[in-house]
Amino acid sequence: MRRRMSWGTGLLMGVLAAAFPVGAGAEMARWDVDPDHSIIEFRVAHMVVSMTAGKFMDYSGVVEMDAEAHQFKRIEARISTASVNTTQEKRDAHLRNVDFFDVEKYPTMTYKMKSYKKTDEGYTALGDLTLRGVTKEIALVGTFNGVTKDPWGNTRAGFTAEGKVNRKDFGMVWNKTLDSGGLVVGDEVKIRLDIECIKAKKP
Repeated sequence: MRRRMSWGTGLLMGVLAAAFPVGAGAEMARWDVDPDHSIIEFRVAHMVVSMTAGKFMDYSGVVEMDAEAHQFKRIEARISTASVNTTQEKRDAHLRNVDFFDVEKYPTMTYKMKSYKKTDEGYTALGDLTLRGVTKEIALVGTFNGVTKDPWGNTRAGFTAEGKVNRKDFGMVWNKTLDSGGLVVGDEVKIRLDIECIKAKKP
């Protein structure tokens, strides 16, 4: 798999779907997520008083859309759970074990967009996130940042998106109670996606 990814690219591409409504006669093209210029990260409360951030380093994603007509057909993503990275080796090892991602049993998580709607904030896309053998619908809210040409002749598109999930919905129930009464790890996980994709060239 390709380098670099974060939580749910899986989780990843719902908002782009939102930006491109499906329409008859659209000239669809394949766009591949560029992991070297994308960031998929998450944040979760730590001991009540602060936040811990992390990201995924290994993922892939594909979009089918007509960028000029602002029409969309498909958004899917696949993430390696073992690529979780919070820059702290001991914590990452814990996240990979059975208390959290259980990467030996569940090496990948996937995302597939189902529908979208325009909102006051921009666009909201609904999609299925599958993690630890559990599939839950999640909402991603974000914006499409446009299309451009790079110096090497590639056509690129970008978007940002944010969402949240409850880790317990996916069987991640581990926690410890602090002497003060709070918990070591929060249940709500916030997701932030900054995605850049490249239009596939015709053979």
